[in-house]
Order: sequence, then structure tokens, then C-alpha cells
Amino acid sequence: MYRIRMHGRGGQGMKTASRILGTAFFLEGLEVQDAPRYGAERRGAPMFAYVRADHKTIIERGIIIQPDLVVVSDDSLIPMAVAGVLAGLGPDTPLLICSSRKASFYLERYDLKCQVIVFSLPFPQGSRPALSSCCAGAAAALLGLISANNLAQAVGRELSALPDNVITENQQAALTVYDQLQDHRGIVQPSPARVEIGKPQWLDLPLEAASISAPAIHAPATSLKMNTGVWRVLRPEIDHGQCISCGLCSTYCPDGAITLNPEGKPLIDYDHCKGCLICLAQCPAQAISAHPEQGTEPQEEES
Repeated sequence: MYRIRMHGRGGQGMKTASRILGTAFFLEGLEVQDAPRYGAERRGAPMFAYVRADHKTIIERGIIIQPDLVVVSDDSLIPMAVAGVLAGLGPDTPLLICSSRKASFYLERYDLKCQVIVFSLPFPQGSRPALSSCCAGAAAALLGLISANNLAQAVGRELSALPDNVITENQQAALTVYDQLQDHRGIVQPSPARVEIGKPQWLDLPLEAASISAPAIHAPATSLKMNTGVWRVLRPEIDHGQCISCGLCSTYCPDGAITLNPEGKPLIDYDHCKGCLICLAQCPAQAISAHPEQGTEPQEEES
């Protein structure tokens, strides 16, 4: 799997750069993830975006801690701990920096042990309409998997809302940087997957006896002495002539207040029936009706 982390400041287009690179990977037939991560969401604040690409389904999620390539659009972020540019950087991880300085400057100044590669922008400093495209083109060159044609197509797709002349300018800038770094083509090596999913270890749970698992006030006897029937406002009554002895009322009663006699006819324990009327709603024969309890009928107002 290829893991690329792209660092920049808000407003420099690192989100767009990651999307261009992700689309280019996709056009090459790979599975892709690309997403940005912001700190404070304001212009100039440090942020980064990441891209994962693989020929197999990508199971990993979250930010990239140990990247295979780090791309930096603003070298002032390198010494900032909050930017996290150097986090997880190993000796085999190329650090790709957009800069007019030489690589030796960064190796000496920050005592880096990794390979540092710099690329310059193909337009005057201070005018950066294609910085995101240049960063994507530079990363594509080092990865060695992405063709120039697919890189140009990816730029066109991600910038399709812009005018044609702006899209052309971005495509040309990306391809210029892509050609500029051909001496380093393919130096980024994929690292093995870090998430392994094995077969689940199932647990065999024994079945409990019905007297324990079935909802019934009589089994655990915790509510047997609590006369919850006094809570009832509506009283369910069964028409045994219409009852088909299906037993659903007993099954659905949440308090186990309905039992079945030896003939399969339901009997309601009115001392504990709360009058929820679930039995009435579940009865397929409509053999259960609801009647107001004595003393719960609305009183007539006195004239």
C-alpha cells in the first residue's frame, strides 16, 4: 500500500492536491482513499491531506502516522511541531519539498536522516494558481505508477468547475514538475498493510431454561408481591368464543401476565396486568377488547 501525506497551509490547495493524486491513482486502476485534515480551519493554518492507494481493498482508516511519502508545499511548516511534518518519518521515507533552496539546506538545518527532494514552481514566485497541481504532479513522479496522461486527466476532472484556460495552465504546470522529477521516478516503495483481519472467534452460549429466560413475573418472583394491576386504566378482556388459541398474547405480554391453560386458552393475571394493551394489538383474531377500569371513567361536569 502507498501512503502519502501532503502538508500545507489553509488556502494552498492541499485538499485539491490529494484529490488530484487520488483520482490519478484511480485512473490507474487502484483502490484509493483521499481526505484532508484541518487544525484550525482558517487561511494560513497548518493542515494536511492524505492519500492511500493499493491494488487490493483498503481496510485501514484514519490519519496516516507512518507515511511512505511526505509532500510539503510550504517549508516554514517543517520546524513547527503542531504541523507534524516530520512525524513518523523513517529513513526510507522521501521528503518532497516545494522550494527554491537545495536539499542539502534542509538536511543540515533540521538534521534529517531521510532522503530530501526539492522541486521548484514553473511560474514566478508570488503567483501560485497551480500549487496544488504541482504538488500532485511531483508526488506522481516519485511514485512511478501514474502516467502523464492520467495525471493530466486527473487535474482536468478535479478542476472541471474552473475556466478552460485555468485547467490548461494547471495541467501544464503539473506535467512540468512531473518531468522535472523523472530522475527520482519510482523511489517511493509501498509498505505492507498494517491492519490484519482474522476469522472471528465465536462464543458458544448455552441456552437457558424457559423459566429463566422467558419474561414472566412468576419465574423470578421479583414482582409477584407488587400489585401492578392498580396502575391499569384500560382493562383487556378476552372473548374466548372468538379466541383461536394462538398464544401470541402470552408471548408478547412484556410482564408475563398472560398464561395459557391446558387447553391453550389465555388467562390474564389482573393483579399484575398493567393495561399496556400490547396483547390487544397483537391478537390476530381481534378477540381482545379494552374496557375502562372502574373509577377511571371521565366524570361529567356539573351544570
